[in-house]
Amino acid sequence: MPHDTPLISTIVGGLVLAFIFGAFAHRLRMPPLVGYLIAGVLVGPHTPGYVADQSLAPELAEIGVILLMFGVGLHFSLKDLLSVRGIAVPGAIAQIAFATLLGWGLGAFLGWPTGGSLVFGLALSVASTVVLLKALQERRLVETERGRIAVGWLIVEDLAMVLALVLIPAAASIGGEGHAPVEPLSAGLNRLFGLDLGIGGMIAMTLVKVALFVALMLVFGRKLIPWTMHRIAHTGSRELFRLGVLAIALGVAFGAAKLFGVSLALGAFFAGMVLAESELSHRAAQESLPLRDAFAVLFFVSVGMLFDPNILIDKPLPILATIFIIVIGKSVAALLIVLAFKKPLGTALTISASLGQIGEFSFILAALGVELGLLPEEGRDLILAGAIISIILNPLLFFLCDRLRPLLEGAKREEAVVESAPSADAAAAHEEVPPEDDEVHPTALSGHAILVGYGRVGSIVGQNLKSSATPFLVIEDSDKRIGELKAQGIETLMGNAVMRETLDLANLSGARSIAIAIPNAFEACRIAEQARSVNPSILIVARAHSDAEVDELKQYGADTVIMGEREIALGMVDRLAQVHHDSVPYEDGHGPDTIIVADEPPPPKE
Repeated sequence: MPHDTPLISTIVGGLVLAFIFGAFAHRLRMPPLVGYLIAGVLVGPHTPGYVADQSLAPELAEIGVILLMFGVGLHFSLKDLLSVRGIAVPGAIAQIAFATLLGWGLGAFLGWPTGGSLVFGLALSVASTVVLLKALQERRLVETERGRIAVGWLIVEDLAMVLALVLIPAAASIGGEGHAPVEPLSAGLNRLFGLDLGIGGMIAMTLVKVALFVALMLVFGRKLIPWTMHRIAHTGSRELFRLGVLAIALGVAFGAAKLFGVSLALGAFFAGMVLAESELSHRAAQESLPLRDAFAVLFFVSVGMLFDPNILIDKPLPILATIFIIVIGKSVAALLIVLAFKKPLGTALTISASLGQIGEFSFILAALGVELGLLPEEGRDLILAGAIISIILNPLLFFLCDRLRPLLEGAKREEAVVESAPSADAAAAHEEVPPEDDEVHPTALSGHAILVGYGRVGSIVGQNLKSSATPFLVIEDSDKRIGELKAQGIETLMGNAVMRETLDLANLSGARSIAIAIPNAFEACRIAEQARSVNPSILIVARAHSDAEVDELKQYGADTVIMGEREIALGMVDRLAQVHHDSVPYEDGHGPDTIIVADEPPPPKE
């Protein structure tokens, strides 16, 4: 059996080099995806050495897009999608129109035909699914209002691109340029009944098919998919459950694309969204996470494979103009649109930074445009170069937005105060300026406890702190949980505790203790390290799932680390001792069948 098969060599070469250069980029404090892109360039046809299979890599990357969108659907309910339709639909349409106009202008300046210029503009108007979601997930913004608007905006863009993929062949056939396939259902009606539906008919057919798919998922999928997963879960086989998750994600996406003409990403999104109504959604997300990350890496590798570094020397000015449209033009347009809808400045900056790049749909549009003879190959190369460079610049764009936000908010607030000062005193004028719904302010607490995360573990800790009248605040990034905490009168800070700015707002230097209740050990270690460096005398309590995590957290400064499995075992042992050895039962207020084990004193430091 030959070992040097294209599939195996592409996966091995892509993942190994992505790991090496991703780790190197992380070492240089750069996003790991920069390393993934460099790995793709090295295994591409434009650099010497090993060349990966260029037809297999994009298909493998598409699996990553499917799984990623499926995971987003698991955390994005239909209610959330409808809640942002008022801004996502008109905002995305306006931003697409503006970016398309800019791209058309650049194409016309370069002497391209009108059809090719419009395809070029459309390709620059749509953001990358993988990049946007990865940026939101890294900042834990997916479940916030800003994250919901960004993802809803992305869904509208995907729908618009599905429609564009129908219109582009029609435009090519009207212009008489190249071989233009038509919409299959329209072609069938034409053959059977001699009906020529034209562009209007093709658009109508596409909208009908998308509507049928959505209706099918909402009516039947909402019952069938959760029911299927519950039946699989009752078998007790983790292997079957994981296989069922992947089968639903990939199967629905593939079926949606083949039967309804819906994009693979959009089909997977709806599959995850209907499964989100099941109580097994969290477990499904965990089971699909490893494969989702692996194939997302292959997406970036496949993008890097298409990049020819020589274009940076041959076409420097057109590349700069393309990057300006993607990074500056789109971002400014999105910023102004969101502000026009009276949304907070922080939301507008997040949306603008999220959309300041292009990706997978851009490559599909470019390939179709070249195939139909609309777009010159130079346009495809510019799109590819703009995609890679904008993806690399996207973390920098987020960084700049984070830095600009306090300055812009301060100037905005001072301007509002000055304008209202003639009619009232300064204090009253300041009160007239409504704070943004996601704005955070420094705490006035001192000698308090800081609770990071308010999930299943954090909520128990928080309720005990509240009942014991211990002054504390909660750092949380979920809008839903923050609303519940505020309703209970508990002080909260919205944000990620990994960020030093968030810890400073919590008055870390004046706190007596910090309880890190999040399950992510990597983030917990960073939080513990920063807490110990700022406040050497603070008590740090964290949670872990393994002995290795316990050791790592203690190495980074944690005083007490609670490992859930060990505490569960001790609780079971104590309960058994009550029966077999007549031990005194716990008085925990939860009944005789629930044992809450007291925390042991921290071991002496070496």
